[in-house]
Amino acid sequence: MTVQQAAGPDPYFPANGDARYRVHRYELALDYRPGPNRLSGTARINAIAGRAPLPEFQLNLGDFKIGRIRVDGRQPHYTHRGGRLRVRPAKPLRAGAAFTVEVHWSGNPKPVASPWGGLGWEELTDGALVASQPIGAPSWYPCNDRPADKASYQISITTPSAYAVVAGGRLLTRTTKASTTTWVYEQSAPTSSYLVGLSIGKYQTVLLGDPGLGGVPQHGHIPSDLLPEFSRDFARQPAMMELFQDLFGPYPFDEYAVVVTEEELDVPVEAQGLSLFGANHVDGARGSERLVAHELAHQWFGNSVSIADWRHIWLNEGFAKYAEWLWSERSGGRTAHQHAAAAHRLLSTLPQDLRLADPGRKSMFDDRLYERGGVTVHAVRCALGDIAFFRMLRGWASLHRNGTVTTATFTSHASRFTSESLDQLFEAWVYGTRLPPMPSAETGIAV
Repeated sequence: MTVQQAAGPDPYFPANGDARYRVHRYELALDYRPGPNRLSGTARINAIAGRAPLPEFQLNLGDFKIGRIRVDGRQPHYTHRGGRLRVRPAKPLRAGAAFTVEVHWSGNPKPVASPWGGLGWEELTDGALVASQPIGAPSWYPCNDRPADKASYQISITTPSAYAVVAGGRLLTRTTKASTTTWVYEQSAPTSSYLVGLSIGKYQTVLLGDPGLGGVPQHGHIPSDLLPEFSRDFARQPAMMELFQDLFGPYPFDEYAVVVTEEELDVPVEAQGLSLFGANHVDGARGSERLVAHELAHQWFGNSVSIADWRHIWLNEGFAKYAEWLWSERSGGRTAHQHAAAAHRLLSTLPQDLRLADPGRKSMFDDRLYERGGVTVHAVRCALGDIAFFRMLRGWASLHRNGTVTTATFTSHASRFTSESLDQLFEAWVYGTRLPPMPSAETGIAV
C-alpha cells in the first residue's frame, strides 16, 4: 500500500482541505427528518498533526448552526464562514500529535454550489441522496475535504422507520425504537471525503448473484416498481465483478451496493462500496449497462487507488472508461480496440486543447477527458502487449490499494513492465494536447 499526501492545497480547489494534518477516522452520529429536510449531527474526528506544530486548522462545513466544538475535550476558538470552519485549539498541537475534534451541528442541508451544479446532499421528493464528487462532502458533515486525506468511517443515521438508509460499507446494526430506526454502517477501508455515499429512501433490497464460495456480497436497493427492469439491467453485474477481479485483482472492499432512486440523475455517481443510479438508468433493455461497468470499475480505480489531487482525475475516469470497453470485449460486444478507434475518431473532430495530466478545473469532467483517457490506456496496452498490460493493471491496483497516486506514479509504474521506453507515448498522450495517431495493434484479452 502507498499513501502519498499532497504537499499543499489542491490547485483546483484551494479553499477545500488542509494539508497540515490528516484524519485517521470519522465517527458520525446523524439524525435526519425528510419532511422538513432537517439534519443534526455529531462528528468525532481522530486526526494527526503534520510535521510542524499546528496552532490552528481548518475543516470544511456548509451553512449549518454550530452547537459546540471541542479539541481534545477543551473548547477552542473558531470561526465559520464561507464553508470554512477554522479552529484554533486552546494550546497549539505538537508536530505529529494525535488529536480529537468533536463538532455538533444542525440545519437544513443543501448542495454546495459549483460549476457543475449543486453537489453533495440533495433533498429528493421523498428522501435524500449524497453525490459529492468533487467538493460536495461539506454539504452534510465537517471534513478535511481533500481526496488525498483518506480515513475510516462509522456512520450512524436515525430516520423515520418508513425509510431505508444505504451507505457505503458494512451494515453493523439496525435498531428500531418507536417510530424511528437507527442504521449504523462501518467503512473500515480508507475513504476520501467525497466518496462517502448515502441514500435515504423507500427501497426494496435484492441480492445480486451468489456471495457464497468467497464471492463479493452485492445488493441492489431500488423502488419496488422498478424491480422488473432492474432485474434485467443489472443481471450481468455479478459477471462483471468476476471479470474485473480476474483482470484487476481482488475486489478491494467488503461488499458492493447499488441504489436506484425514484428520480432522474444526469449521470450515475460512484461512492466507496456504493454506486448511485437514477430511474432513467433503468429501462429493462440494458441501455445503461456500460455505466454499470463504469461505476463498478471505479471501486478499483478512483476509490481504492485514489488521486492525490484533482489534476489527476484521468486516472479515475480513463481506467473506468476502459473497463467499459473490456466488459464489452468479454461479453460479446465490440472489442476494446474497436471502441478505442471510435473514440479516437470522435476526438479527432473536437478541439485538441485538453491535457490529460492537468486538464484544468473547467475541463476535469469534459467528455474528452474520459474518451482520451480510455484511448490512452489502450495505447499502453498496445505498447505492452496483453500479458504485460494486465500484469501491470493488477500490480497497479495491488501496490496502491488504499493509497493515493499521481500521473507520474502511473507512468513510472507502467514503464517497469517493458524494456522499451514509454516516454514518447506518455509525452504525446498524457502531457501533450494534440491527438496522436490511433494505436495500431489489434488486441484481445489474454491473461
